[in-house]
Amino acid sequence: MPLAAITASHTPLMHTVEPRGDTRAAVDAAFAQARAFAADFRPDLVVVVAPDHYNGMFYDLMPPFCVGTAADAVGDYGTGAGPLDVDRAAARHVVRELLATGIDLAMSERMIVDHGFAQPLELLFGAIDAVPTVPVFVNSLAVPFGPIRRTRLLGEALGRALVALDRRVLLLGSGGLSHDPPLPTLEGAPPEVAARLVAGRNPTPEERAAREARVRDAGLAVVAGEPGPRLNPDWDRAFLDLLAECRLAAADTWTNDWITAEAGNSAHEVRTWLACYAALGAAGPYTVRSSFYRPIPEWIAGFGITTAETRRSA
Repeated sequence: MPLAAITASHTPLMHTVEPRGDTRAAVDAAFAQARAFAADFRPDLVVVVAPDHYNGMFYDLMPPFCVGTAADAVGDYGTGAGPLDVDRAAARHVVRELLATGIDLAMSERMIVDHGFAQPLELLFGAIDAVPTVPVFVNSLAVPFGPIRRTRLLGEALGRALVALDRRVLLLGSGGLSHDPPLPTLEGAPPEVAARLVAGRNPTPEERAAREARVRDAGLAVVAGEPGPRLNPDWDRAFLDLLAECRLAAADTWTNDWITAEAGNSAHEVRTWLACYAALGAAGPYTVRSSFYRPIPEWIAGFGITTAETRRSA
């Protein structure tokens, strides 16, 4: 059976900060095109590959990769809260197959996810529980990172496992592109911040509101004319070209320090896109059907949306 993929940037500012000009309309049109692509493909399983932003995964135990056999969303930044419709049998199949091929990953019977998972599900399918899913966490924020090559190999193994399911599977990669929002880092953090990064589960409503306000204020400052975090459209477009031209192994030479220097601390979220395209490539030659890109300083992101499918599904 064929595989398809949608990759999309996410932003905690989508519901609270209005970008300049026709940006909102352009993004809405790109998501409408992606929704039509998903509807035409008619998936019976959606594998969501996404990061976490210290809402579910913490330094008390930070895996590079994790598959959830059950998952609940925290409902941050205006996204839905509650359980995802996780296909437990498919998730367990993915875990078994990836471990058997030498991919070291964790399994969670109680995965907690945030807007990185919830926002694309809502934008593309209307709700976080609208479609059967398998959530796949890829660490993209908490240093140290493994080599990006390991993410490509994860994607290839994931693609082979999904082909074996003999179902219509849509991969949904969430994150990126170049961006550097105001997120804390463990090294050099004050004790109270370090404690939250190590085990900051279940914040109070006031604590969550304060955290979200800091990110919102950073976007509003850009709207007001202050310089925003640096974006790198050239880097973003080169990455999109790499995906479209099926040159995924070229990313193996990228160092983590180089990614950070070129595109920002949170640009490592492009690992989710790389994993999805590597999964497509493992299933056969693929074609990118649409590709949208626009740098959006007000959302602190180089914002992209792509759709692709294996050629035998055309």
